[in-house]
Amino acid sequence: MHSSHWEESVAGLRREFLFRDFATAFAFMTAVAEVAENLDHHPDWSNSWNRVTISLISHDVGRVTDRDLRLAREIDRVVKGFGGSTEVH
Repeated sequence: MHSSHWEESVAGLRREFLFRDFATAFAFMTAVAEVAENLDHHPDWSNSWNRVTISLISHDVGRVTDRDLRLAREIDRVVKGFGGSTEVH
């Protein structure tokens, strides 16, 4: 993965985001959902108040594919529209 923000392992790509509040985190998730629908590739994710954790893997082949990398790049683009986020690892 070209972005150092995503952790890559055999379980896929993973990135965690922190936002100023729940509403911003939820708005970010809504924006990512639109992108995922357009790409027909959907993340595994969770949200706890201002924290969003996203995991990407192509379940049909059990590994990271170009579809995951493309969605990760799009998510990177989306988060910039929210003023970025404080990274958590």
